[in-house]
Formats: sequence, C-alpha cells, structure tokens
Amino acid sequence: MLELVVAHYTENLNWLRNLPAGLKTTVYTKGPDTDSSAKHVTIPLPNVGREAHTYLHHIVSRYDSLAEWTVFCQGKPFDHAYDFKKTLREFTTNPSTVISQTGFRWLGHLIDTDDNQGNRLFQPWSKNEDGRGLDLRDFHQALFNTNGPEFYTFMLGAQFAIQRNLLRQKPVSFYEQALAVSVAFTDAAHCFERSWDRVFSTTGIDPDWLDGRLTVRLKPMKHQQTDHDKS
Repeated sequence: MLELVVAHYTENLNWLRNLPAGLKTTVYTKGPDTDSSAKHVTIPLPNVGREAHTYLHHIVSRYDSLAEWTVFCQGKPFDHAYDFKKTLREFTTNPSTVISQTGFRWLGHLIDTDDNQGNRLFQPWSKNEDGRGLDLRDFHQALFNTNGPEFYTFMLGAQFAIQRNLLRQKPVSFYEQALAVSVAFTDAAHCFERSWDRVFSTTGIDPDWLDGRLTVRLKPMKHQQTDHDKS
C-alpha cells in the first residue's frame, strides 16, 4: 500500500533500519558504493539529474506497478523534515486520510516562494556560487509546452507523497518526457523541486490558506538534528 523511494548518493542510510513494519523501501543510489548487506532493495543509477531523475525513473519504470501511495525522499530527508520517521509511522496507519485527501502532500517544514527566474531564492542561495538565475519559464515550456506562472510556492526539500491514481492521470509518455528534461535542462532538479505539485496537476499548498504569504515556517527548525537522532 505504501512504498518509500529514496534518492541516495553517499548519505548514511542507517535510519532505514528502524522504519515501520511492512513498509516497502526502494533505494536508488548514484553513489560509488552499494551496500549489499542492506535489507532494502538497492538499484544503481547513473549520476545525472539529481533526485528529480531518480523519482521520474521510478515513476516510468514502475508506472504499471506503483504502490497505492509512494513517498519520495532524499537520502538524508531530515534536513528539511526533521520528524520524517515519525511522519512515516503516521502514514502507515491510514494513508488516505493522514497523507492527504487530495492525493498529494509536500513533506517538510518550510514553505517558500521563488519567481520564474529564480531571483528570489535560487540566485542568492549560498550554494549557487556563480549567482546564476533559474530559468523556470523555459523549464515550464519544455515540460508542459505552456507558459508558466510568475511565482512558484513550494516546500523546500523536494520530498512528497503521491497517490497512484493522481499520478496516473497523466500517461507514462509525459513522465518519459519529464525524465528526459531532468537530464537535458540546466538545473532541472531545482526547477522540479519548485514544481512537483504542478507535475501532477494538483495544488500542493492552498492559496487561500497562504493568504498572500511568500514564506511560512510550519515548525521551528532549531531541533532539526536532535529530533531524528532520537527517533
């Protein structure tokens, strides 16, 4: 019913040892080593396209055998969702009501907004050493063949849960195209991070609830490290 898909590079995956019973876990690794002793399924992938390529590879390759609910996360999910393991335990009880009745739920604690050239978030980002922009306009055109919005509101971390029926409202050919975009388009993973709800043609964050806010901290981040260490 519920499958966890992990986009791994070199992160320590010891946290996977204490997950809810019965949770299917698939790890796609782009790192140099594969842990043959791990109890979860580990599938090597070429080191391209970051987590967006990993997620889309899973969707394309498993389109006809997707779990009813799939949780997509990074190899170290706690940076943006410090109580991630607690959330997974809640998900396994009754996904249809706990995760989301809409079929999609962002996972994380910080909602933020970028403009369609990345000037608000991406350009001044500390890891963006050359201060380049993020061309979400051309990305949206490449993916949807339409003009995109002026602003993208999303939850930082590129982590989310998606229901199979919602995902399958688009044909596998769309996701094959998206997979190609994840490799060919410059900074595609950062564009996808801002767009996953749009990929699935849903509204990830209720604009009425936002009430014009561009940034919302859902939980204090100061316990980011200690909380998952205690899990």
